Amino acid sequence: MSLTKILIANRGEIAVRIIRAAQELGLKTVQVYSAADETSLAVQLADEAVEIGPPAAKKSYLDVAAVLAAAEKTGADAIHPGYGFLAENAEFADAVAAAGISFVGPSGDVIRRMGDKASARKAAKEAGVPTVPGSDGVIGDLTEACALAQQIGFPVMIKATAGGGGRGIRIANSAEEFMTLAPQASSEASAAFGDGGLYLEKVIERARHIEVQILGDGENFIHCFERECSLQRRRQKVWEEAPSAALTPDVRERLCASAVALAAAVKYCGAGTIEYLYDDVSGDFYFIEMNTRIQVEHPVTESITGIDLLAEMIKVADGQPLSIRQEDVSFRGHAIEVRINAEDPAANFMPFPGVVGDLRVPGGPGVRFDHMLYQGYQIPPFYDSLLGKLIVSADTREKAIIRLKRAIGELGLGDLKTTAPLFTALAETPDVLSGSVHTKWLEPWLEANSDKLSGH
Repeated sequence: MSLTKILIANRGEIAVRIIRAAQELGLKTVQVYSAADETSLAVQLADEAVEIGPPAAKKSYLDVAAVLAAAEKTGADAIHPGYGFLAENAEFADAVAAAGISFVGPSGDVIRRMGDKASARKAAKEAGVPTVPGSDGVIGDLTEACALAQQIGFPVMIKATAGGGGRGIRIANSAEEFMTLAPQASSEASAAFGDGGLYLEKVIERARHIEVQILGDGENFIHCFERECSLQRRRQKVWEEAPSAALTPDVRERLCASAVALAAAVKYCGAGTIEYLYDDVSGDFYFIEMNTRIQVEHPVTESITGIDLLAEMIKVADGQPLSIRQEDVSFRGHAIEVRINAEDPAANFMPFPGVVGDLRVPGGPGVRFDHMLYQGYQIPPFYDSLLGKLIVSADTREKAIIRLKRAIGELGLGDLKTTAPLFTALAETPDVLSGSVHTKWLEPWLEANSDKLSGH
């Protein structure tokens, strides 16, 4: 390996995960941190650490100049952006490359093309990947756009062409709603992402959210099968699993092949995820977007395939060809990941930052806990509430759910309120046990079952 030192431009559990992967490849690690993260686990585990600014992300983790200065100061020859923050910022990827540093991910041009949802749809269509009926690009005049929405058929989803995380999205059920909601979505997107561009998609009722993990080195491209992420709250995933219980072998083969075709069409480098809506009534699937980074839920894929996705990303950034051929990729059993957030599900998921008390980490066969915690750690209130990800795997989905309940029962974080009770309740719910869920299933269930969400 020609790389010698990698800088982690992120924080929390993903920073810890990258540090471990890099160190196992023989690389030195540099952790950048804000003043609020001085005592973080990632800072303690890295070989070097550099403070880059105050707690506000805008003045630290999102400060491109500060990150690059830390890389220059420490002699880092690669930067891994993780997820969130600068991970899908094309200008950051360009700046890293211009500084003569390897960016662990795709080029700025690919991030730009696939991060813009309208151009990503165009790329998917050109690659022969099915797309949800909608506008061909960014919508212009509202009256013309409304006429197009009527042609597509209500309900339609108005989506920001930039960004993600559920922002800049509205669902219009009529022409009147469209004319009201479209300016709202544009304004929200402009404030959040600096781009108020919108496009339209037909709403697929009771859709399931299926995504395919891909790897590429610019010339060779493979898939690592799919994950299902249909259990969502406010368009944020809370429970992810692999493989999907909804797919037949034929649909799985076609879905994964389409993802590889799109990765090849854009000459993708690194790990990425291609997301689809799946209609399990018709068996049709539709491309919705591509995430040009590692995802929060990557461990479920690692659990069923045995592939270290972070290691593969780093090796590709080092200029090495993919070490895995498609015929070498298979999956075994079933894996589930749940997100343990510092939120109180019994109080409408109110954030609950605090001090980690008596930490008890779940263990045993098929249990993995990717986290950033240690006893006495003060959780800073400035960032995402994700504390860790509990991943379980077993021979069957049924056994994985039983193992999940057992592992949640072992998890101890002192007096912290977390989302753990939500997953205990879901693991006892008939629709979840049978896999009969969709992207709109969870929120009504939460309203009807708030009494089941108390506890630690």
